[in-house]
This record gives sequence, C-alpha cells and structure tokens, in this order.
Amino acid sequence: MINTHEYYMSEALRLARLASKEGEVPVGAIIVHENKIVGVGRNAREKDSSALAHAEIFAISAACAALDSWRLLECDLYVTLEPCPMCAGAIVNSRIRRVIFGAHDPKSGAFGSVFDMNSFPLNHKPEIISGVLEFECAHELSSFFARLREKKNT
Repeated sequence: MINTHEYYMSEALRLARLASKEGEVPVGAIIVHENKIVGVGRNAREKDSSALAHAEIFAISAACAALDSWRLLECDLYVTLEPCPMCAGAIVNSRIRRVIFGAHDPKSGAFGSVFDMNSFPLNHKPEIISGVLEFECAHELSSFFARLREKKNT
C-alpha cells in the first residue's frame, strides 16, 4: 500500500462516488492515524434527513470511536470538498492535526474560500493542504449537479 496524499484522497473519492450513487452530494472523507484509516464518512443528508449528516462528521465520529478519544491530535482528515463552517468547527474541536482537501468550495468553504477558520483566535489550528486531486474532486461534484439539472429539465 502506498501511503500518499493522492492515495488517501482517492479513497475519499471512492466514498464520494458511493454518495453520488445514493443521490447525495458526492463528498467523501477519511481520517488517517499512523498510516491507517480509522474513520470514514460520506454525505447522507437526504437519506438521514439531517443537516448534520456530512462526510466529515461521520468520519470524525468513527475515528473517535476507533481511537477511544475525542482528541484526534495525530490524525489527518482527507475530504473531497473544502469543509463548511460546521465541519470546520468539528475539526477544530476534535484537534485534527491536518486537513487535506480536494476541491475548493466558493459557496461555503471555511478554510480559505469564503473565510478562514484558522484566522480566528481559536485554541487549535489544523494545518491545511488544498488541491489534492482537485480536478477529480471538482469533476465529481460538477457532474453530479449537471445530472441534477438535467433531471429537473426533463
């Protein structure tokens, strides 16, 4: 197994594609601790009828359970879309070390696109790496929304 940003992001993309097949916005997330995936998640807002059912929230919850700790200090989060404000808050609260995301979110991105959560005087600031497999992540999202628009017009 090759443990690189691209490898882990491709795993998050696999989850995003599963979400898309389920009619969800294609966002996937994984959390890695010591080169091992300890948490996974994909969007499920439609299925769960919940505004809280974001990929990052599921991945954080799973990682906390796997590691038996709410502190994810030595963990990296890979997510196909820049986290929203809610997820950015959960990332800060769980003390995730590093966030690696694919596509920027110009509508609600909270790590640089709309605002930068790290610019606030909070007690934790994760390292941010953006643009990993950006084209693939953005393409998955744009294709999903194009199919939705097409469906509405037929």
